[in-house]
Amino acid sequence: MTIKKNKNGLWDVQFYYKDYRGQNVKKHKRNFKTKKEAKEWAEQFISQQSCNLDMDFQSFYQLYKNDMKQRLRDNTINTKNYIVEMKILPFFGRKRMCDITAADVRQWQNKLMRQNFSQTYLKSINNQLSAIFNYAVRYYDLPKNPCTQAGSIGKRDAKEMQFWTQEEFEIFIEAVRDKPLSYYAFMTMYWTGVRLGELLALTPGDFDMENKTLSITKSYQRIAGKDVITEPKTPKGKRVITLPDFLVSELTEYIGKLYGIMKDGRLFGVTKSYLEKEMQRGVKKSGVKKIRLHDIRHSHASLLISKLGAQPKLVADRLGHEKIQTTLSIYSHLYPDQARSLADKLDELFESEDGEKDAGTT
Repeated sequence: MTIKKNKNGLWDVQFYYKDYRGQNVKKHKRNFKTKKEAKEWAEQFISQQSCNLDMDFQSFYQLYKNDMKQRLRDNTINTKNYIVEMKILPFFGRKRMCDITAADVRQWQNKLMRQNFSQTYLKSINNQLSAIFNYAVRYYDLPKNPCTQAGSIGKRDAKEMQFWTQEEFEIFIEAVRDKPLSYYAFMTMYWTGVRLGELLALTPGDFDMENKTLSITKSYQRIAGKDVITEPKTPKGKRVITLPDFLVSELTEYIGKLYGIMKDGRLFGVTKSYLEKEMQRGVKKSGVKKIRLHDIRHSHASLLISKLGAQPKLVADRLGHEKIQTTLSIYSHLYPDQARSLADKLDELFESEDGEKDAGTT
């Protein structure tokens, strides 16, 4: 490795490293402010190329991120980056991957728990760190994931979710009826359970008035100031949702008002922030409890389970969950009522059969 000052008074570093084929490759990087920075950069680069876990956490995260960019949606990558850069790198960034212990993880967790984060957010942050270490274990021969030994924090607890009952939603929807786009957007969300990105990607071509269906084939994201259309969140996110007659009529009326809209034009040409503001306006005007936009999807699931007794497979298919286990883990607290109802029906069946036997003996 050669490090020397250039004519600008800055530092250049030059060295050889072995690439993935085992061949020596020359690398030259210029204009570091200090000799120390040049040396550290070169050492981290060599560690990355050789998959050496002597590299620091921040350098390893760059490897992880570059790989994940090919496999995850842009919006997922952006969310992951935000959590890692704000909540993880400040603590672990300069620590060597091979030196991070369960005790380090516990110390980091305790620091997070002293902040006023929700249990679900704590769980999400911890999961991001654990995912990076799992990646190191699987592909870079890290002996074990220190997060596993440290234990988890937070909860993925569906009871933290807020729901609107049908009665609450009907009060809310009247409060936003004065703005057609808001009214029809919230109607579609509540009565179909579509994700927000799926709603914002809908086009007239997705609506089949004759067969009374809505085809979910894409998702809308606003990334770096640009409109981006992506695949749905999961493979099973591509689905066809059957619509009740009243919603078919509502959507037919709405599309009829969109003069000149093309078959592939967006039905709801707004962003998440617009609907969040409209939701706040409707909540304030109507007096119903405040919930998140995503909780409208949960409200639909609650309606299906609590009022209609829909079975997990049907709910999973309608919501686009990849696995029935996902549905059960999120909405398991809603199913005890169904279990009680089933037991009551068994009582009725037994009493009916017993009554028939008694009638037969008289």
